[in-house]
Amino acid sequence: MREDFPFGETTLVFRNGEKIFMLVSLDTVPFQFNLKCDPGKAIELREEYPDNILPGYHMNKKHWNTVIADGSVKDRLIKEMIDDSYTLVSKKKKR
Repeated sequence: MREDFPFGETTLVFRNGEKIFMLVSLDTVPFQFNLKCDPGKAIELREEYPDNILPGYHMNKKHWNTVIADGSVKDRLIKEMIDDSYTLVSKKKKR
């Protein structure tokens, strides 16, 4: 895993190899970030948390979610979504 700032100093990007699995906005309040997600699961999460899990900002809306971390989404679920994003990128990397 590595981190860089390919889109400017306010967007921190986390990668598995060259593949992006998480983008973090460093200048938004509340804190928010984008994660890759299975399309079916993305819809489920958006329906369950309509104010905090949204279609990915500036991303492919089918495969990415924006998570607004204001305390409404449990830490356990956020960690699970980060793990899932990392795993999705890992699977794609092996093809």
